[in-house]
Amino acid sequence: MAKKKQKNAGGTPATVALAAAGTAYTLHAYEHDPATPSYGEEAAEALGVTPDRVFKTLVADVDGELTVAVVPVAGQLDLKALATAVGGKRAAMADPAAAERTTGYVRGGISPLGQRKRLRTVLDSSASGHPTICVSAGRRGLEVELSPADLAALTSAVLAPIGRG
Repeated sequence: MAKKKQKNAGGTPATVALAAAGTAYTLHAYEHDPATPSYGEEAAEALGVTPDRVFKTLVADVDGELTVAVVPVAGQLDLKALATAVGGKRAAMADPAAAERTTGYVRGGISPLGQRKRLRTVLDSSASGHPTICVSAGRRGLEVELSPADLAALTSAVLAPIGRG
């Protein structure tokens, strides 16, 4: 019964992880349009937040190891910078099916928090310039707002300049 109530209240593995850690956060729900070309830009617009404060969660393959990159939706992931940030040589975007299977989330709703298998994570250093940022809360149409320091601590993220544009 308690699980069902939590799920109805927006509970996802990401929000469960935040609650378990006692981390302060704000949950933002919005109506997701399945036809939208950019989930992150849709979230920024729906929440009335500048795109440099809404971060997308991307899964890349760095030298054969899946790695999470969290970058502003306003820009793109610099794969070379990501590889460098984790001491790797080559990075490429991960196969979407592998990313979904490993994280437990669907594309467009992958959260850096509460993943099925904890992956090494790199947060773009621009996040530290904001008091709070928004990331996926684990499903399309649901974002969580929290401090970049809390996100980095909960994911053991490395901060590095991995975004461009």
